[in-house]
Order: sequence, then C-alpha cells, then structure tokens
Amino acid sequence: MPEANPPELVVVGLGPADGRWLPPAAADAATRSTLLVLRTERHPAAAELAAQARARGVRVRSLDQHYETAGTLDEAYRSMVEDLVAEAARQPTCYAVPGSPLVAEATVRALRVDPRVRLRLVAAPSFLDLAWAALGVDPLEAGVRLVDAGDFAVEAAGQPGPFLVGQCDQPELLSAVKLAVAEWCELAGVEPPDGVLLHHLGLPDQLVVSVPWPELDRSVEPDHLTSLYVPRLAPTVSSEAARLEELVRELRTRCPWDREQTHGSLAPHLLEEAYEALEAVETVARLLAEDPAEDHPDLPAAVDHLEEELGDLVFQVALHSRLAAERGWFTWADVLRRVHDKLVRRHPHVFGSETASSAEEVAAGWERRKLTEEGRSDPFAGIPSALPALAQAAKVLRRAAALPGAWASPHGGPGSAPGPDAPGQSGAEPATAADPAGAVGEALLSLVALAGQLGVDAEAALRAATARFRHQVERSR
Repeated sequence: MPEANPPELVVVGLGPADGRWLPPAAADAATRSTLLVLRTERHPAAAELAAQARARGVRVRSLDQHYETAGTLDEAYRSMVEDLVAEAARQPTCYAVPGSPLVAEATVRALRVDPRVRLRLVAAPSFLDLAWAALGVDPLEAGVRLVDAGDFAVEAAGQPGPFLVGQCDQPELLSAVKLAVAEWCELAGVEPPDGVLLHHLGLPDQLVVSVPWPELDRSVEPDHLTSLYVPRLAPTVSSEAARLEELVRELRTRCPWDREQTHGSLAPHLLEEAYEALEAVETVARLLAEDPAEDHPDLPAAVDHLEEELGDLVFQVALHSRLAAERGWFTWADVLRRVHDKLVRRHPHVFGSETASSAEEVAAGWERRKLTEEGRSDPFAGIPSALPALAQAAKVLRRAAALPGAWASPHGGPGSAPGPDAPGQSGAEPATAADPAGAVGEALLSLVALAGQLGVDAEAALRAATARFRHQVERSR
C-alpha cells in the first residue's frame, strides 16, 4: 500500500553549464533543505550549488558511488532511486540533476511514478536551450527529435531526422551512431551528411564544429557534456512506406472516390497500372540496349517515368492492403513482412546452406520449394488463366521443368528428354493440317520453350517485334 502522505523530494536542475547558468530557484530550494544530494559532482555547476548549500548549514553528498558499484547504468539509476527515497523519508532532501529535471533524466522519470515519494520539480534550462542557440535552429520548425545516444539505433530507425543526440559521453556511443546512419544512408543510396558536434556548451572551451561523418568518433574526446546534431537524412524506405500507408488511410476517409472502392472495383486499375509499369520497364530496357553507357538522351525521362509508374503500381497494392485492414484481414505491414519472409525462404542458397551456381538452378529450386510450401498436387495450380497466352505458356513450361523426371521442351531442342504426353512428342496427338489452330498453337508453344532456353521473355520479344513492325509501317506510309 502506498503511503497516504509520502515525504516530499524537491528536484532541481543545475542548468546546462557552469554556475552562471544555475537558476536562483535551484539555489533557494537547496538552501532550504537539510540535505542536498547531487546526482554527480562532475557537472560544472555542482560545486557552486554545493558551496551555497554548505554556507547555509546544509549537508551535501553525491550519488557518484552508484556508478562505480553498479554493473550497468540501469542498475545504477535503480540504486540511486532507492537511496533518494530513503533520504527523503529521513529528512527534507533536495536532489540536484544536470540540466533540467525533465530532459533526459532517467532517475527523475522513475521517481515521478514512485508512490513512496512526492516530487516537487524546480524548472531549469537544459543543454537543449544552448544547442538551439549554437545551431541557429528552431526545433519546432525543423522538426528535430531528441534521442539518447544509447537508444539511437532503435529509436531513430526509419526516420529522416533531424536529430539532436544527447548523452554522447563515450567514443563507443558516437561510433554506434555513426555506423547506424552510415548503414541507413547506404540502403538509401546517398552519402551521410556532415554531423555537428556540440561540446561543453556554455563553457569557456565550448566547441561547435561540423565534422565529416567518417570522422565523427575521432574528432573530440566526448564526455557527459557532448552531444551531436544529425541533419535531415534522405528518407528511408520504412519512413516512406509509413507515409504512404497514412496517406491511403486518409484518402479512404476523406476522398469520395477512394471511399467507394472495393477489391473488385480496383481490379481493372491494378491490371492497367501493371501494364503501364511494364511498358515503362521495357522502354528503359530498350534504351539501355541501344546505349549501354547510359548516355541516351531519352533515358533520364524514361527513368523518371518508370519511377512514377512503379509508384502508381505500389499505390494499388497499398490501397488493396488498406481495404483488407478495414476488414481485419491483414495490413500493409503484413504484406511487406510476408513477401520479405517468403523471399528469405525461397533463397536458401543466399540465407541458408544450399548452393546454386546458375540462374537456371535458382529458378528450378524456386518452383520446387513453391510446390512444397503450398502443398499443391496440381503443379500448375495458381497460374492465372487471365495471363496473356505467351506469359502463361512460359510459366507452365517453367513449372513442368521443375517436376521430378525430365519433361521435354516442346520444340525438342538440345537437352530435351521427352516425357509422357509432352506437347508435340510421342504419346500426344500430333497436330496436322486438318487442325491448323492446333498446329499453330504447338508451334507457338515450341517458340516459347525455345525463348526460355535462350533466356528471352517471349511476351516482351513479341511486343518488341510488333512495335518494330508498327514503326516500319508508319514510316513507309
């Protein structure tokens, strides 16, 4: 049971630097107590406050011994809290912490929810006030987020910043921040920005210096008065995915058209966007084939168009995911997680112990694992009947090639080994002139098989040939 009237513990801030920044209210509270407890004597204003307290007959002690006896910082903070609760129960106690009691102060956070004491907080400026002045930054306008150096890799992941990283008191912490940002920027394909080290703000040896990112942990000897400003980073994949999800949610709420859509009504749009993206992909591929050095004058516009069309296609996926989420089926995050996990499973030669020395081996293994995972007895189940005929034929042939036993390529090319009822082979009815549609079909199927052996996409090859023919006809008119 919590005490009905727990003892009061007055908590004051020492300010961000030396005694010049010590709030008068902190000195007044300290001199009215019986005991002044300093979290650490290492703060530049600690000696000034201690001197004023002792001059009024107040006993002074610090909690520095807990840093030396505890195994971790969390253990040190817990033992400090127990120490303070015990002192407050014995006598009027004032607890002084660096900076402000409400900024990055773990012991105060714990004491505020501890029912054994009643806190009275005395406001004080923090290192944040000096940091904004040194940087010339309005934190609200810039959207700066304050992050503890020890939590940076987790708390800042997926966010573009900017960040003010506090408590960078060890080289190892600066190194961890450096590596985390470098990894995120590498994934985004950009260079890390220069960081700004803030050291001993408000003191005579104050240092505010812009540092190239690779030199971040080698530029100063950090201590408890060192912090780091990380400018805005390139948007990360996770942050942009979250923004898109929020946008789709808002469209479903506020846009009359989006609000009325269903999975069925969106199906034609998904197909249309897929074809438009495919056309953009083929345009880029054609320009690269014409000029492998990437100097084709039309390439920048084609790449920009490809980015736009892929975005339109992703929007359709996000919108379908939102519709499913509204029914409680799955979310956008579930879709992303599922495809991630599937790709890991389907690539045991990358993430497991299997080996694959060619793209053909990878493709065959993919189909075998797909059959096993989905427990299909029909090897062709899941091939959409609405696929264009050439694409459907290519998929059927790939599935057949992955089956146990050697199924022939319909055209009977090199390396083929006829299996029962293979198209155009022994065991199947041959196509004759009496069945022209069948003959043409088998000829097309054989061409698709040949294209597969040559590594050619039959659908794309036919579209390209049709486009060339169309261009020739148009030029000849």
